Amino acid sequence: MTVWVAGMEMTQDEYVYSILSKYRLETGPTSPAYQAANALSPTIRGWANDALLGTNLVGSYAKGTGVKGSTDADLFISLKPETNGTLRDIYESLYKYVAGRGLEARRQNVSIGVKYGGLSFDLIPAKKQPGNTQDHSLFRNKTQTWTQTNVDTHIKVVRESGRCDEIRAVKIWRNLNTLEFPSFYLELTVLEALHGKSTNNPAANVLAVLQYLTKDFEARVMDPANSNNVVSEDLTKDEKLQVANKASISLGKKSWGEIIW
Repeated sequence: MTVWVAGMEMTQDEYVYSILSKYRLETGPTSPAYQAANALSPTIRGWANDALLGTNLVGSYAKGTGVKGSTDADLFISLKPETNGTLRDIYESLYKYVAGRGLEARRQNVSIGVKYGGLSFDLIPAKKQPGNTQDHSLFRNKTQTWTQTNVDTHIKVVRESGRCDEIRAVKIWRNLNTLEFPSFYLELTVLEALHGKSTNNPAANVLAVLQYLTKDFEARVMDPANSNNVVSEDLTKDEKLQVANKASISLGKKSWGEIIW
């Protein structure tokens, strides 16, 4: 099947690549997100003081799975293992500190959302665990508990998967359909849906992901850095049903221009 766009004939894969190009997000060291993160660093240092080990942009920016127009920049704040206070205390302290400095702040699940430099940042405070490891403990505001994870493992798993194009295409589809589907959960779902499939057929692979969402979306998805962390619990049953229904509707469309555009 070919696709006609503005009088030009394309293959399905060419069309998907054209959409990926349209939504390409600048993520390098000179990008607005990195510049804004650097400008935000003094505020973070003012809050953490001697407890700060470092800050890094993680999430979609580090994995290469961001898409223009929707991606919050995830700023990971690594604190020393001996940092005083519970994880909840640390989380609440960061919220009060940035809000007290005039930043529009909101509590989220494991992060504090702020607006800075015209961009949206998710500030993720985490206490490094002792020893020669990059495992960190984070507070989960939604359940008032804590979890252990490793963002370096997350980045490695996604970046080295060979599925970044398909992940970006599915994120575009998610955004166009205004669906609640957390990015890390989405990324792991794409990896599972495309297990064993070719890496050179983006159009067919995106359709395969949509088919997976209609049939197998109830499968448990685990954090590759901590099998006790069930990522698939980040969505309710109703939210998953909405994703599955939209996937089914998209599969019934007659042209690619009705799936992503």
